[in-house]
Amino acid sequence: MTGFRAFVVEEIDGTYTPGFKTLNLDDLPKESVLVDVAYSTLNYKDGLAVTGKGKIARKFPMVCGIDLAGTVAESADAAFKPGDQVLVNGWGLSETFWGGYSPKQRINPQFITRLPKAFDAKQAMAIGTAGYTAMLCVLALEDAGVKPGSGDILVTGAVGGVGSVAVALLAKLGYRVVASTGRMAAADYLKLLGAADIIARAELDKPGRPLEKARWAGVVDSVGGKTLGMAIAQTHEEGAVAACGLAGGTDLPTTVMPFILRGVKLLGINSVTCPSTRRDQAWARLAVDLDIKKLDAMTTVEPLSKIQALAEQILKGETRGRVVIDVNK
Repeated sequence: MTGFRAFVVEEIDGTYTPGFKTLNLDDLPKESVLVDVAYSTLNYKDGLAVTGKGKIARKFPMVCGIDLAGTVAESADAAFKPGDQVLVNGWGLSETFWGGYSPKQRINPQFITRLPKAFDAKQAMAIGTAGYTAMLCVLALEDAGVKPGSGDILVTGAVGGVGSVAVALLAKLGYRVVASTGRMAAADYLKLLGAADIIARAELDKPGRPLEKARWAGVVDSVGGKTLGMAIAQTHEEGAVAACGLAGGTDLPTTVMPFILRGVKLLGINSVTCPSTRRDQAWARLAVDLDIKKLDAMTTVEPLSKIQALAEQILKGETRGRVVIDVNK
């Protein structure tokens, strides 16, 4: 067959070199399921991989894109057959395994999730790793005993992908959501998703005391750094903080005091190698708890041809909500 265009990063003479490249089926990994990819996504991690501003790719050449959704074209694995609608989130795509920025990809069947009937491929990628991670955060808060009526729930980085989906999910589930953002002009957008209040990022992005006035029954944090440290210091007794991001830095300025004096629980969320049973649970809950109209309101679709400019934008915090990538354009 004729070749197809994919976005590939290579290391040429020690230099990180991203760009488009024409591939053939024979170039793809020797995995047992061939997927005709319809859509991928743009996540913060994709921005790091595409630009080379983060050490994401661990071997070269590497097709970027940590998500994909499409249709099984061929399968040597009995679990899947041609025509099956599938998706993949994480599992090292764009790191150690070729990812979704290609119209065709061969995938390890152990990485594949069946597309829930509630979503089509575009909607699944509107959710993508960011939305699936948001659902993992909500599940973690629930498991930690944080219930609607427990008190305000803080969502940091609320205009981003994880934050937008988290706001929508929590609001639909009956929680009172306070959204934190550095873009106060997006207040109407956040209220549309269900936020009861909006606070400026500057209220959290600063050094604080070991224990601040208790404000939050729970937190979904996609920022990290000083923001996460302040959120922990402001969490109620027996509250919980689900941490899943590092856009604001990898340091964590805190002390043991919130944990031993208030019983605050810090819940790390790993979306990359999350067990399949937990993934299936998250996607089943998304099918029930995510308002499709709100998902559509937070989603834009862009062609793969613009991926380099889009990657720069997401790293600068200039994107909003979820960006779906049409890999065939």
